[in-house]
Amino acid sequence: MAAEQCLDLPELRFDLRIVASWIEPGSRVLDLGCADGKLLRVLRDTKNVRGLGIEHDEDEVVSCVAQGLSVIHGDINRELAGFADNAFDYVVVSQTLQQAYEPTGLLHEMLRVGRRGIVSFPNFCCLPIRLQMAFSGHVPVTPELPYQWYNTPNIRVLSLNDFWAYSRAVPFSITRSLAVNPAGDGKAREVRFWPNLLASYGIFMIRGR
Repeated sequence: MAAEQCLDLPELRFDLRIVASWIEPGSRVLDLGCADGKLLRVLRDTKNVRGLGIEHDEDEVVSCVAQGLSVIHGDINRELAGFADNAFDYVVVSQTLQQAYEPTGLLHEMLRVGRRGIVSFPNFCCLPIRLQMAFSGHVPVTPELPYQWYNTPNIRVLSLNDFWAYSRAVPFSITRSLAVNPAGDGKAREVRFWPNLLASYGIFMIRGR
């Protein structure tokens, strides 16, 4: 079945379509590592969201500003300290957590400034990656992790099960989750059976305890 039932938004990456469908109209949204701002623009135009992004790449910031978006040029780990508690309804970290130097500190700050967080990341323990490692003896290169070991921005890898265990260790509450595979039509298919083995991405809504 299709994972996203609410929004048909071909301009968005498959996981961002799901993220967009989870966000309530009129919300205050902070997008950490917002890239070219497509998620913020779609939320603004379709859900009347008041959005703000933080992005370290200057060219991406210029692209966001050209779309009329509010974006801070800076490091997500440093900029969050300047926001008040519960300044946002949602804080989004899409496919960025595995690139964070201090993910626990980042999550604490996310859940301080936002009432809820939405996190997505590639599942390093899905079956294609396991098989590639087993038979090739090399660090896997896949559509989900398309880098060589020497040029990857991902400084750590994790699985869906790792994130569930992490939620108990930090701790934080997972209020909604979805395991998915990208589909050929640019959408995503939900994986309900053995998701840690068969899904290539996880998307989680979280909140502080």
